[in-house]
Amino acid sequence: MEKERLIQRLKRIEGQVRGLQRMVEEEQSCSEILTQVAAARAALSGVAKAIFETHSRACIQQALTDDDGGVEAMEDLLQSLGQLIK
Repeated sequence: MEKERLIQRLKRIEGQVRGLQRMVEEEQSCSEILTQVAAARAALSGVAKAIFETHSRACIQQALTDDDGGVEAMEDLLQSLGQLIK
């Protein structure tokens, strides 16, 4: 279910980006284009947050059950966080 919701959100973002491309081609006002860029950016951030939350839960669950204290799972989580906040 989560996967399908993410795919639907990404399809909406794809439509937003196509709309942006059309706006640039039609030479619409910069302020209108920037408003739509901000909206697409916010939508992508939402997708990234949802994916990170799911991944974080999986890493933490793995860390709690691993015999080595979950060092590898926690490293994976930290690496993912680093990618998200670049």
